[in-house]
Amino acid sequence: MILLTLLNGKKIVVNAEYIKTIESLPDTIISFINGEKLMVKERVEDVVEKVITYKRLINTLLWQG
Repeated sequence: MILLTLLNGKKIVVNAEYIKTIESLPDTIISFINGEKLMVKERVEDVVEKVITYKRLINTLLWQG
């Protein structure tokens, strides 16, 4: 799960496993595998970094368990 900010300033937690694409148009738009879309304040690069960090954490926990 990753923490993001909607354009209205509201913080939300998104399941990174369901992200299909991330675009910059210029606002960042996240498309999910179910067809839903969200516009967030974070830059594309920041969202990608959050997803990478999340995936690394999950892999670390799996290897420790």
